[in-house]
Amino acid sequence: MDAPPNKENCDIFLHAAKIFHEIGVNVPKIIDKNMSNGFILMDDFGSKHYLDVLKENPSKKKSLYFDAIEALLHLQTKGENYHNHFPFYTRDLIRKEILLFVDWFLIKKLGYELTESEKEQFEICISFLVDNAREQPQVLVHRDYHSRNLMHLSSRNPGVLDFQDAVIGPITYDLVSLLRDCYITLSSDLVELLFDKFYENLNEKIRNRYSKNRFKRFFDLMGIQRHLKAIGIFSRLNYRDGKQNYLKDIPRTLNYIYHVSENYKELNFLRELIANIK
Repeated sequence: MDAPPNKENCDIFLHAAKIFHEIGVNVPKIIDKNMSNGFILMDDFGSKHYLDVLKENPSKKKSLYFDAIEALLHLQTKGENYHNHFPFYTRDLIRKEILLFVDWFLIKKLGYELTESEKEQFEICISFLVDNAREQPQVLVHRDYHSRNLMHLSSRNPGVLDFQDAVIGPITYDLVSLLRDCYITLSSDLVELLFDKFYENLNEKIRNRYSKNRFKRFFDLMGIQRHLKAIGIFSRLNYRDGKQNYLKDIPRTLNYIYHVSENYKELNFLRELIANIK
């Protein structure tokens, strides 16, 4: 890894790598480091992302995602002892991330300025989504757990990358990142199967407290929040960083928001807004 100290905080990465390794998540082992110059030598997981394998060999979808679900459950369960080692995913941070959608997609990309009335309605949607995130059990969250950050390996699959932004946050965050991936669409049947597998393998105390329907509500609304954030980030990557390739993933992500919000009357304004700009 080449991460110049004036641009990247390698300490955060090394801290997360150490703990994820202790937990037993298959992250690259740190071999050596030169912090003054921002160089880190670590295990090479190769070049086969989950996304590559899913496109080349769709028949492997179920087995790959079963491995990813198992690794995620392991991260959450073993991570219980490390909650004081990571920052919390606060209400302010969740709200700030949603507003990336407004600042970078609506305003910057579309030139769409919300009216005062629309701002009030959007704020109601934000509060609804933030409340949903905070009502959930709080666990160790990778925060970018999807097909481009999971490496296909011959043993201890998957290899997990890009974990430096880990927080203590909502239990469904990583699950929805995985199953409603911004980079590939899974069939509704497969999503349901994998959701069920995850729920059925949760700690019994959680399942006793939260019904499957309640947990599905957590999952759906968490996805709305994450997808609003992702659309804002994709737009920012284009305008600020000159990375245009991410724009092609915005329509898929907008579709998630549009179709899922149909089931929640509290998000009627958001759904209508998406319908007008799609």
